[in-house]
Amino acid sequence: MAATPPRLDRTFRWRGREIAWTRLGAGPPLVFCHGTPWSSWLWAPYAQALAHEFTVYLWDMPGYGSSSHLPQHDVHLGVQGEAFAALLEHWEQEAGARTAGWRPHVVAHDYGGAVALRAALLHGARYRSLCLVDVVALRPWGSPFFTLVGGHADVFAALPPAVHRGALEAYVRSAGFRPLGDDDLGALVAPWLDEAGRAAFYRQIAQADEGWTAELEPLLGDLDLPVHVVWGAEDTWIPVDRAHRLADALGAGPPTVLPGAGHLVQLDAPVALATELHRWLTAVR
Repeated sequence: MAATPPRLDRTFRWRGREIAWTRLGAGPPLVFCHGTPWSSWLWAPYAQALAHEFTVYLWDMPGYGSSSHLPQHDVHLGVQGEAFAALLEHWEQEAGARTAGWRPHVVAHDYGGAVALRAALLHGARYRSLCLVDVVALRPWGSPFFTLVGGHADVFAALPPAVHRGALEAYVRSAGFRPLGDDDLGALVAPWLDEAGRAAFYRQIAQADEGWTAELEPLLGDLDLPVHVVWGAEDTWIPVDRAHRLADALGAGPPTVLPGAGHLVQLDAPVALATELHRWLTAVR
């Protein structure tokens, strides 16, 4: 990614955690939600481009990126959904009377999809629209590596730093359909390389549980707002059949499937994804 990503220069304190975030641009509110093992960095170029038309919010989930990742804090999907709902309420209060009926458009990727769905269906969050991009939402989910680590997190956490880095880089590379450049790979793995980051990386995998999405599945049809599903045709982490199943469960229109893109669709097909997001946001604006 050529552009320098914006610094998350604001902090929301919630249940002992520090959630890093920033706001760009002006216009209707638009929130990007990242997944695992990613951060807001993955959405930054899209946020910067859309800030010409929207007030864009970027944030890192607790335990990820620039947010706090203390070992005593849970980071599972149940916590993340509550944290997002609280953060949205904070942003709405900040907007105040200037924007009565504040409801953001939300674009979510990977785990961020389950987070956004839990916040809306279980915690009362209100959106103007929701776009789900290669999201965790329907069982089964999780790559083979993710499943392996989940059952042996303590063993993996004890790996020497160089071995950890090699395994982490191989894992991250497997998410893309096209080869990752060195700069992009470096940015994606950087939060997980120091001692605290290594522990946090394996902790978030150990706390992954399909029960958090099983709880959502019977509720998906209750989501009463414009919803769109976008997927990479070559996604090996969450295969494209989930896109069609999810769109059916949500009562949404047909999903948009982007050729030549894997799970890291933001990097595999940036022009196609940016065009599709702009088309969708223009239609629901």
